Amino acid sequence: MNHQQIQALICARRIRLLSYGTSCALLIIATRLFYLQVNLQHYFADRGQRNFLRVESTHSPRGNILDRSGTLLATNKPIASVHWVGSGKRKLTDDQRYALKILGTITGKAIDTDEELIAQLTRAERSYKEIPIAAEIGFDTLSKIAEQFPNHLNIVVKTGFQRFYPHGQCASHILGYLGRHIDMGGKTGLEKLLEETLKGHSGTILKTIDSVGKSIAQIELEKAHCGDDIQTTICTPLQKLCESVFPEERRGAILLMNPESGDLYAIISRPAFDPNLFLKPISHHEWAALQEKGPFVNRAFCACYPPGSIFKLVTVSAALESGLICEDSTWHCKGFVRFGRRKHWCNRHAGHGELDTMNAVAQSCNILFFEVGKQIDVDLLAQYANRFGLGHPSGIILPEKNGIVPTRAWKYDTLGERWWTGETLSVAIGQSFLLTSPIQIARMIAAIFTGHLVRPRLLLHETIERTPLVLKPSTAKFLKKSMKKVVTIGTGRRINRVKDTKVYAKTSTAQTSGSDKRRLGSQYLEHGWFAGCFKYKENTPLTVVILVENAGTAQVATTVAHNLLNGYKKLVDGGTLPTELLATTLPK
Repeated sequence: MNHQQIQALICARRIRLLSYGTSCALLIIATRLFYLQVNLQHYFADRGQRNFLRVESTHSPRGNILDRSGTLLATNKPIASVHWVGSGKRKLTDDQRYALKILGTITGKAIDTDEELIAQLTRAERSYKEIPIAAEIGFDTLSKIAEQFPNHLNIVVKTGFQRFYPHGQCASHILGYLGRHIDMGGKTGLEKLLEETLKGHSGTILKTIDSVGKSIAQIELEKAHCGDDIQTTICTPLQKLCESVFPEERRGAILLMNPESGDLYAIISRPAFDPNLFLKPISHHEWAALQEKGPFVNRAFCACYPPGSIFKLVTVSAALESGLICEDSTWHCKGFVRFGRRKHWCNRHAGHGELDTMNAVAQSCNILFFEVGKQIDVDLLAQYANRFGLGHPSGIILPEKNGIVPTRAWKYDTLGERWWTGETLSVAIGQSFLLTSPIQIARMIAAIFTGHLVRPRLLLHETIERTPLVLKPSTAKFLKKSMKKVVTIGTGRRINRVKDTKVYAKTSTAQTSGSDKRRLGSQYLEHGWFAGCFKYKENTPLTVVILVENAGTAQVATTVAHNLLNGYKKLVDGGTLPTELLATTLPK
């Protein structure tokens, strides 16, 4: 093969290789183009649209929380803010700077001398951006801005909504509070529990922008829907009455409940807090001071206390129905009884003398109950406590504590120890390991007068639920008579002075520690209880429970009850309460 033929073969081979390479390159390019234009078409279309389209959310007003008469407990108030909208200039003009100076004078802010803010405004001006200048401006300030800048190109006033609690700390533990921004949701109370109902549904807006970010058109894709209102069983006049009669410096709770329907007309827990505080930034100092007071525990539902003498109603019921005592049984109280190696003292160390069963309950004499405690089984006491709803959740929609009703098995499982008879003596007078919440006591007292345990209601649309109280009619009758004697000749005599008001009650001074610690500080003093039912003239009877922490005596709670009944009388006579609360016939 000559040289020319060899050169021809080499050229032909190079041409074939070049053809193959070109074909492969074209195939790769075609495959890549197919992948980019077909497989990734939605991705690049979306990226392209993002260059000129913006989807923004529009917030909906939150639903209101109302009392039973429609009075606003939590609502939204309009708030105005001033914004600067850039117009595309490279820097702020003298006219714009003068406008900012006037705006600063009106709002009380040194806008024209704030170098950082001026730099932000300059950047916003170049890029058609919008930045806020002043938030939550008042009506007077808003009026001055509208007068000075009626059609200013850069200065825009926008309105929005902020959560507002018109009654401050009134019913704060029931309402709860929101985060700093309304879209952060509820943190406690009904605001958290009914978040889905209250928050509504946000809308969306599609904005078209130009190459520098200026909005040139917008379309509403989805309308915002307001949150639904919820109506509570709270009666604002009664709620405010309870707030006013409870001593400001004390801790504790008050409950006012309809014993038939379970409607809670008033619930207070002290110390309380103002939900409006959390709508603005809180400093570390303010937060620490707030935490020190411990205001976030709902003492009506989520705190448990020894019931003290109120539990004697359970003890005497168990003793009567088990045949350990009779209504006409009598005891001699000399101030103490001996059991084992110690003395168990009556609440009156000098003694009450000769007492029958009913008077022993009325005078809150411990001796009868110590004698019962020597004979009765603690498990039987627990059975009767459970019948009255103690040791179990009441069914309220908000979080609550179960409390403790001790039994032999409970002590062994909890502490790994056997039960001692001496401990039964303490349980018989409402002490030892016993713990109950004020809402449980309210159900118990109401059940004595209605014959059934009612589930407490906080919302008007909740169904009324009742469970029969397993108690002999004769026992219930005895308890009512005993509670009547409490306010006529017993420990609650002062409460019987409210004219035209029938009151049945039981007071209690519940120990929190050994008596030798009382001198060490107020935290070791006894809790004071007042629990009962009252009826003014022919109006609807109500159940009331008052707890005052570390009061040292039940007299503090009794004084609060006396002031409450007087205040209730004035509200009724003044026509302030809704007529439905004054009806003599109750819903079934």
